[in-house]
Amino acid sequence: MKTRLTFAAALMAATMLSGAAAAKTLVYCSEGSPEGFDPALYTAGTTFDASSKPVYNRLVQFKPGTTEVVPGLAESWEISEDGTEVTFKLREGVKFHSTDYFTPSRDFNADDVIFSFERQLKEDNAYNSYVEGASWEYFNAMSMPDLLESIEKVDDYTVKFNLTRPEAPFIANLAMDFASIFSKEYADKLAEAGSESDLNQKPIGTGPFQFVAYQPDAVIRYKANPDYWAGKQPIDDLVFAITTEASVRQQKLLAGECHVMPYPNPADVQSLKDDENIEVMEQEGLNVGYLAYNTKQEPFDKPEVRKALNMAINKEAILDAVFQGAGEAAKNPIPPTMWSYNENVEDDAYDPEAAKKMLEEAGVSDLSMKVWAMPVQRPYNPNARRMAELIQEDFSKIGVDVEIVSYEWGEYLERSKAEDRDGAVLLGWTGDNGDPDNFLAVLLGCDAVGGSNRAQWCNEEFDNLVQKAKTLSTQEERAELYMEAQEVFKREAPWATIAHSVVHMPMRKEVTGYKMDPLGGHSFEGVDISE
Repeated sequence: MKTRLTFAAALMAATMLSGAAAAKTLVYCSEGSPEGFDPALYTAGTTFDASSKPVYNRLVQFKPGTTEVVPGLAESWEISEDGTEVTFKLREGVKFHSTDYFTPSRDFNADDVIFSFERQLKEDNAYNSYVEGASWEYFNAMSMPDLLESIEKVDDYTVKFNLTRPEAPFIANLAMDFASIFSKEYADKLAEAGSESDLNQKPIGTGPFQFVAYQPDAVIRYKANPDYWAGKQPIDDLVFAITTEASVRQQKLLAGECHVMPYPNPADVQSLKDDENIEVMEQEGLNVGYLAYNTKQEPFDKPEVRKALNMAINKEAILDAVFQGAGEAAKNPIPPTMWSYNENVEDDAYDPEAAKKMLEEAGVSDLSMKVWAMPVQRPYNPNARRMAELIQEDFSKIGVDVEIVSYEWGEYLERSKAEDRDGAVLLGWTGDNGDPDNFLAVLLGCDAVGGSNRAQWCNEEFDNLVQKAKTLSTQEERAELYMEAQEVFKREAPWATIAHSVVHMPMRKEVTGYKMDPLGGHSFEGVDISE
């Protein structure tokens, strides 16, 4: 009852804020709370949906529903012949949000671009460690500190990125959430007041929606940006009704209390499709779900131990019980819809007897371990607790005792990064830019250890292949190295690759203009509600 009252109050407030009884309010039943509103600090899609998607823009962006890079806050860009200079011509006349806590005195310009990246790059920047534990996980995992030699202001509307080497995915990387552009003027004002942390709590951007208020674990409210450079949105108010249980999200959708919901229970998809008031979009997810061993901890530092555990996992049983027809077994760390996918890699066979023998030969007996289970649904894992229980049962058959642990989502993500973490963690990934580098380097590269590389795995052979692939100019040349890297990954087994899922997106039929994001995000730019 308390949740319903909060939700109703949010709707009433959103309508009042719009200033008109006929205002259009779209309610999105989101699956969880954001960790904060500075997308560069985090990697979770839940956080990006609430921050970078509605509030911010980037220099370049993905055309809705595709992985095609198109102009954003930059109208155009040029790359030098040697690939080490990238010059952006910025869009003029772009306004930052004007709210009750900040009124900008100038338009977006080059200073904002330089601030947005230098705060992640330079340790002496006032905002480099403005929140406790700031690790700029994406920025570092993508080797940006080594890649960016300098960022140069040519004039107010021209910025040059000087690179230490050619970087094939660089432009696509700048369309990702971590590259969102912040207001330097707003950051300076907060610094003067000693309120730097508000940058992560009271966001100011140039995006389609302005932040209004956040009630933790309950509701986030936004209103359409009246000065948006691409035009005001068709809806006046956007409400995120935070609803962690899929069954409750479904009830709200069916009752008309929300217009769009993510991550339905796989077992409920058909009944949603059968409802005349609901449309269910679907597409193959550019994702992978996995179990990451901590390769820095004994006995998981031995590839043969990791291989043995992988052979004990009955993926077909997991697909039946957890994905219920909406997934396929994964053998590689990238999805089969992505270029450079290595079809020739052979998956680990399900063979408990061979797994038990392999553990014995490795000198491992009476092994006890933890398996971490996510507390939220993700596109790559609709029920982590159930998956962990099935893995627990599988491992028990080879004499391995499993304790299942979990934490609140933000804490789960933070704790699981620790290099001394116990056991193996269930996680997954949805691609951010359509490039294999976004999986292989970000999740498994040496630069990502202690961050998004939850296996804490630094393999020189693998890393050299992935780093070299970034510097090559043709997709064909890069693909050869990525295919070889997948073979190294499979041989060394830092993960048990579990599944790639099909993603379903249910919504009320009055919702128009919504496009499913192949990169897994949820954006309401251009979305309307028919009368």
